This record gives sequence, C-alpha cells and structure tokens, in this order.
Amino acid sequence: MKTATVKTLKTELQHLSQTELIALCLRLSKFKKENKELLTYLLFEADNEHQYIATVTQELHEQFKNINPNSYFYIKKSVRKILRQLKTYARYSGKKETEIELLLFFCKELKSFKPTIKHNLTLTNLYNRQIETIKKLITGLHEDLQYDFNLELEALTTI
Repeated sequence: MKTATVKTLKTELQHLSQTELIALCLRLSKFKKENKELLTYLLFEADNEHQYIATVTQELHEQFKNINPNSYFYIKKSVRKILRQLKTYARYSGKKETEIELLLFFCKELKSFKPTIKHNLTLTNLYNRQIETIKKLITGLHEDLQYDFNLELEALTTI
C-alpha cells in the first residue's frame, strides 16, 4: 500500500463531517501510544506550554533519580532512553523554545549526575552533542531569547 501525501490527506479530510473526523481521530489513537500522546498534547497541553515543560521536566527528573548508578553501562542505557523520550516530547510541541528548555534541563541533570560523566567518554560525547544541538537551535531564535538561553548555556559549559 502506498502512503498518501500530506496534501492529499488534507484535501480528503476537508470533505469529511465532524463526526467522521472524530471517529478517525479516535481510531488513530488506538493504534500507537505516540498518536495518543500527541493527541493528548494537542487537546490538553498545547495552550499552556510552560505547564507542559514543567510536567515533562518533572517526569525526566524522576527518571534521572531512578537510574542505576552501579555501572556506566546502565547509566548510558538509561540516559539514552531519557534523551529519546525528551526528543519525542519536544517533537510534540514543535517549538524551538520548548526543545531548548528541555535539552538545557537534560544537560543540567546530566552534569550534576553522580557518578560524574567526565569519567566516561560516551556520556561526555553525548553531553557535548546536546550542547552543540542547543547552540544550533538558539541561532534561529529572536535576539532577546538568544541572550537568555546563551546565559544558561554558558553556565553549563563552564566547568
């Protein structure tokens, strides 16, 4: 089966009634957890981005607390899982500011994590890649936001 383009889907959806659209959305939400999460974000959390960021950071903080610190293997595995989930949450929002704030939070948590990530090359490289990603995202923002985010970023890059 060939997947239709977004334009084709848009024109077809315009021809449907409201009840048919509701039925399609509910059916779509049954197939994947991500579809349900995106629909939840769009319906309940899209209008209050600050609350969404606070909720996500609280969840990520809990996940950092639950990391098994006995081995760097488990730490790397858990940190990658947290980062993957963070990227998904940032994709739901679609706003650069949200993604930057979540990545800054992630880097702060990773930097303050015990045992330190400085003794593991993989975790250090992962941290540095996220810092570079934040720098790239900041360049596309308004100057005032750039200044604010650069101040936070400087605090992370100084050791």
